[in-house]
Amino acid sequence: MTTTRRTFLKGASALGASTLAAPYVHAQEAVTLRYLSTAVNQSPGIAKKASEDLGINIEYIAVTTDDVARRVITQPNSFDLVDTEYFALPNLVPSGNLKGMDATRIDRADQIASVIREGTVGGKAVGSDGTAPFEVLYLDAADGKAFSSEPTEFITLIPTTYNADTLGIRPDLIDGEVNSWAALLDPKFASKAAILNIPSIGIMDAAMAIEAMGEITYGDKGNMTREEIDFTIAKLIEAKRAGQFRAFWSNFNESVNLMASGEVVIQSMWSPAVTAVRTQGIACKYQPLKEGYRAWASGFGLPRTLDGRKEDAAYEFINWFLSGWAGAHLSKQGYYPAVLDTAKEYMEPYEWAYWYEGAAAEQDIMSPSGDLLEEAGATRDGGSYEDRMGAVACWNAVMDENQYMVRKWNEFIAA
Repeated sequence: MTTTRRTFLKGASALGASTLAAPYVHAQEAVTLRYLSTAVNQSPGIAKKASEDLGINIEYIAVTTDDVARRVITQPNSFDLVDTEYFALPNLVPSGNLKGMDATRIDRADQIASVIREGTVGGKAVGSDGTAPFEVLYLDAADGKAFSSEPTEFITLIPTTYNADTLGIRPDLIDGEVNSWAALLDPKFASKAAILNIPSIGIMDAAMAIEAMGEITYGDKGNMTREEIDFTIAKLIEAKRAGQFRAFWSNFNESVNLMASGEVVIQSMWSPAVTAVRTQGIACKYQPLKEGYRAWASGFGLPRTLDGRKEDAAYEFINWFLSGWAGAHLSKQGYYPAVLDTAKEYMEPYEWAYWYEGAAAEQDIMSPSGDLLEEAGATRDGGSYEDRMGAVACWNAVMDENQYMVRKWNEFIAA
């Protein structure tokens, strides 16, 4: 049944609250949920807290991004909960192996951030190149294999984390200002630059740089034509042969080591990797750029095979995840959670001001594990939530021409 946005949100809020009155899973025998995702999305702290609060055991299954998709499509019985990116949904949903999540069982469905639900921040639309979450948030039926352009009661993924990604730099090893994606391909950084070797994401970083150089204007950086792919790869091969790139990294630790060692001074980077470099006492900045950010979002999905007590436990865990503690924990890693207001309740006012309002830290900023991230007086790279998420230019995506793009990307890596 398709509903209007207002009807859906009213129903989700009212009926979702009824789950609080249901018998808690932890009042029965403990349930173990097999949680499938990449290692980056798996927090021992969250699993421990969920076990304490709910009596639900979280068993992490850590695989690569590609293997998450492969298991959803071929082995839906092998997990109970998946944390995957929204950009993967156009490949996953047609398999029929993800069930439409019942919005009436999600306590805070109406509080999920507007950038996920509607593609807006502060009432203003952000860039939607690529796979914007609001475009793939709803299914047309509980067992649907197609997306709905209007809100329905059937949600594909409930957000876990999202962020606005940019380039990481070593400001102590760079002369002058870096204010554009074009710097990634600037010859002044020859042999000191690195790019992410995950084709669907790396090519978007390259596109941001090439478009910033004025070489091309893409129709959609997240869904290029073959001609646009050819042009982009040709520019990358040209830069590679000129000695631009020191490395092509494909995992978190590689990016941290390249930056911490000083082998690389500018590169594609993820927010937790910047954090990891900083906790070593090394200067590293997630540099805001005038063209905006490349954004991504991950979320919880349920396999079509899930039912009974395990399904009840999955909904209870997801509702707990949205209730604040997990959101605050992730916020202190530089991520954004689905529901901002509940995360705020679990953060000190100075922490919230630093992470979300762009204010100077009134006290030292610590990581969830207690490591020093920033000393008092520092401000967050890129500023406030509205400054960062409001400046999104594109979202991670899988292109219609993905197979062709991957083949051409591999030609670039091998060149």
